[in-house]
Amino acid sequence: MATEPPVAPSHRERLVVLVVTAAFGVLLVLWAALVPAFQAPDERAHFDAAVHVAIGDGWPAPGDLHLLRAVDRAEPGTTESMGALLDASDAGEVDTVDQMTQHPSTYYTVAAGVLHLVDFGAHRPAVDVLALRLLSALFVLPLPALAWATVRRVTASPRAAVVGAFAVLAVPELASIGASVSNDAPVMLFGATTVWLATRVLTGDARTRTAVALGLSLGIAILWKGTALPLIPFVGVAVALSVGAPHRRTLGARLLRTLWVLAIAAVVGAWWWLRNLLVFHTLQPDGYAALRPPQAFPAGTGPDPVSFATVSWSTIARTFWGSFGGGAQWVLSPVVYETATVLGLGAVLVWGFRRQPGLATAVSLAVLPLTVFVFQTATTWNSYLSTTFVGGTQGRYYFPAMVAFIALSAIAWRRALDATADRRRFATTVSAIGGALALYGPFVAYTSFAEVARTQVTPGGLETLAASTPVPVAAVVAAWVLALALTVAAVVLSRRVPGSAALRRPADTRADAEPVTGPVSQPEARA
Repeated sequence: MATEPPVAPSHRERLVVLVVTAAFGVLLVLWAALVPAFQAPDERAHFDAAVHVAIGDGWPAPGDLHLLRAVDRAEPGTTESMGALLDASDAGEVDTVDQMTQHPSTYYTVAAGVLHLVDFGAHRPAVDVLALRLLSALFVLPLPALAWATVRRVTASPRAAVVGAFAVLAVPELASIGASVSNDAPVMLFGATTVWLATRVLTGDARTRTAVALGLSLGIAILWKGTALPLIPFVGVAVALSVGAPHRRTLGARLLRTLWVLAIAAVVGAWWWLRNLLVFHTLQPDGYAALRPPQAFPAGTGPDPVSFATVSWSTIARTFWGSFGGGAQWVLSPVVYETATVLGLGAVLVWGFRRQPGLATAVSLAVLPLTVFVFQTATTWNSYLSTTFVGGTQGRYYFPAMVAFIALSAIAWRRALDATADRRRFATTVSAIGGALALYGPFVAYTSFAEVARTQVTPGGLETLAASTPVPVAAVVAAWVLALALTVAAVVLSRRVPGSAALRRPADTRADAEPVTGPVSQPEARA
């Protein structure tokens, strides 16, 4: 059943999303300044690859790039400039392999441009790292707004949509990775953009320009990293199941539309992966081959599926919600990430796929995280068989699907809570918890490396922080306080956002626009 005709967001609703986005932006800057240089996952390798491109070394085959001695020597407290380290008499490369040439060079080319823009040779390494962290922060800054727009589209509820924006804050690991030197940041952005556009198509936006934008977004997404490849089947399913417009309800018409949307994406971004198939005879060459060479299981032993599943599950849950540091050694309380995982997945599985209007939307959204799971598990299992090591199970690889999962969760919880008062209380509670988790993450990171895992703030810890960041400690503290103030303001403002409204999208009033369809019936939309 179609939802009621939509209306534009109110001034208050837009204000809440703006404040949530501002809080997220401050948190990103906080993470960028707080974590010592090279203490985010794979950050030294990402930074090294960008410097290689910046000094004109090109993009060699996977396994052939080695860490620059200048980057290998660089530490948070290094006072020599990057230029001096690169010009040292013994400068060159070390034996350590930099695995990043297994990825497209897109991110590293952009990062190299930023390094030149800030005259990276004139600064100490920590300053150059900070510059690239802020680049990543710019990439992921729109995520709360994209989550809001996507949830609003599938639920017809301004209140649920605002909670969707808060849900981005509820995952501290996302902000931590989003403010590190990493090619994950642009994949998060274009993954979220692709999900939003696909949701528009699913819920009745039949305009050609929306479909073209979807193809372009997908093509750009897959140009950054292989973790974007699961977006391809997701987009295919979303377009194929979009049955809102009468003139596109036939299977043939939908399949034709699916093919040309995917063709646009292929023209924009598939060339890199085709090159891999032609040159390396595999879609994703293994840059870790030199780091983890094949080895056999000890005599009398073999692969253990139970052990593999246990390690994979615990690692994904932990590194999805909050496991910070270069070795993922600064961890949120297991009570937090295990409870959040069970509640999040449980709600989607129990209420997300009931036979109600909009089931096609829920199923389409589920394709993305499910495909990520299948791809990652298959890759990790094959690596386990050849190396005996369970590696590559990272929760951050699910971040390109974050907005899809937030939308699925919104569908599920709205079905679980029928009463208007229950939904209002639930929205306020979840928004407050999301903000609290967002502020809790940086505190865990600080106490882990500066206070030796003690829950306190001491002069000694602040001195450790001062020695590890090029940003004044007072500015770091001020950023945390400002994030707190913005988060509280957003929660208070969100309490007066209505739980339902007829959403009108003026852009969809053209003759070729489809009627709005979604997972909620008219009675649900009014609740």
